Amino acid sequence: MAGQGTGLPIVAIVGRPNVGKSTLFNRIVGERAAIVEDRARTTRDRMYGDAEWNSRRFLLVDTGGLEIAPDDPIEAKVQVQARLAIAEADVIVLVVDAITGLTPADREAADLLRVAKAPVFVAANKADNAARELDAAEFWELGWERTFAIAASHGRGVADLLDELVLALPPESPAELARKTRQAEADEFAADVAAGRLEPFVVDEPEGDDAGDEPELGLDIDDASGDVEAAKWDAMLAAASDDEPPAIAFVGRQNVGKSSLLNALLGEERTIVSDVPGTTRDAIDTRVAWGRSEVVLIDTAGIKKRGKVASGSAADRFSTLRSLRAISRADVAVLLIDGVDGLTAQDAHIAGYVVEEGRGLVIAVNKWDAVEDKQGSTFDQYVEWIRHEAPFLDFAPVVSISAKTGQRIHRVLELAVDVWAERRKRVPTGELNRLLTTASDRQQPPVVKGKRPKLFYATQASVAPPTFVFFAREAGSVHFSYQRYLENRLRDTFGFLGTPIRLVFRERAGIRAERRSTKRRGGGGGGRATAAVKRGR
Repeated sequence: MAGQGTGLPIVAIVGRPNVGKSTLFNRIVGERAAIVEDRARTTRDRMYGDAEWNSRRFLLVDTGGLEIAPDDPIEAKVQVQARLAIAEADVIVLVVDAITGLTPADREAADLLRVAKAPVFVAANKADNAARELDAAEFWELGWERTFAIAASHGRGVADLLDELVLALPPESPAELARKTRQAEADEFAADVAAGRLEPFVVDEPEGDDAGDEPELGLDIDDASGDVEAAKWDAMLAAASDDEPPAIAFVGRQNVGKSSLLNALLGEERTIVSDVPGTTRDAIDTRVAWGRSEVVLIDTAGIKKRGKVASGSAADRFSTLRSLRAISRADVAVLLIDGVDGLTAQDAHIAGYVVEEGRGLVIAVNKWDAVEDKQGSTFDQYVEWIRHEAPFLDFAPVVSISAKTGQRIHRVLELAVDVWAERRKRVPTGELNRLLTTASDRQQPPVVKGKRPKLFYATQASVAPPTFVFFAREAGSVHFSYQRYLENRLRDTFGFLGTPIRLVFRERAGIRAERRSTKRRGGGGGGRATAAVKRGR
């Protein structure tokens, strides 16, 4: 059974509450991906993580504690999530507590797993010394031969468990074999770069005493700077090796419909939905097919105000940290706001964090079906109001949706994927400098403290987010209003829908001095100066 379209087998970690399932999950994936707290019922949704052992990759699934008759509506939905994980698993790990010993709840969980088609491993956790390893022997009574005494908190016995577990996985899928081939080719290329076995290419620089000077506006500098060519080559290598699908995070305040939107897009209850704020605690990743490729959708916990987080529980603090981390590892964030409440100060604060991280942004106005007295111009007025309240978000597209009715929910993904592509857009240096020439002719930089900056040329240094370096005289005096003017010209000409743009201004004189110093060290004399730029540098 392939895992979420990745071609990877699935290993589910199950067991009664508070036996250390999330601790074992974190130990195997190698990071604190799941929230761990010394309190039962901390984990609710299925948490997926990539794991690898003995050159075998698999998807690991953390689940909420198995209970037969929970007394809480949310916990009843947790049981549905756990049973879904069992149904899709290729291997199941039943975690029990070696300190507490065999309990009736363990027996109930074991009875539930006896009808599972996947092989079952028993992991007697918290066996952190020889005496507890002996105590763990009683779990052989459950009837599974592959029973291991482990201590997930510090790794004792986990390697032995994984050695046997990967042998029980189904054969590798064609997708996984193809991934291994690509990885081997990439490793070989990296080794060639490190060993210097790849031939360099040579870039000519201008001749004469002014060889270190940059060209004036309007000149194509593709061949005038080895540094520019090296940056382009680095970008090409990065793009060629970046085969990860777009990661799209659903973020926002509590109870704005993030989990409802995810479930509506998937057509199943992937995450638990409740009117109780704070239902979602972890950042939940889900891979889904999109066109000929796939995307990763990340559902996050609601981000509370800083004061409420500081005074809340440990789970609340970890949930907020997970949500902020999800923004940092996403390509695009979809900010959900409540159509009835409108844009709040906390919404703007979350959006500001997305912009600071350089992530793409789509604003989704959810619960549009609940907005009363809508007319043909209502949405346009709503967008205008958002632009007025948060002018720093004027680059972000806005869409009205209803996760409850399914209204325009797929438009959210369409916009997010468009923004993902815009973040990777690269502008040719010649076109960029023609735009700079036109922009400077129309409006020169304002005088600041008696000095007027002079812009000479620009180049795009990187993508995701698009970053442009402008070489100038008096670069530190370029007023922020002129920086905004240049950003607007870039957007008018090249688009960059939904993505922040970074503008960097560097003093030309410093670059010229550095290049002349390099020439002198090279001892070139009156001949033609060359710069050998090796691949991957």
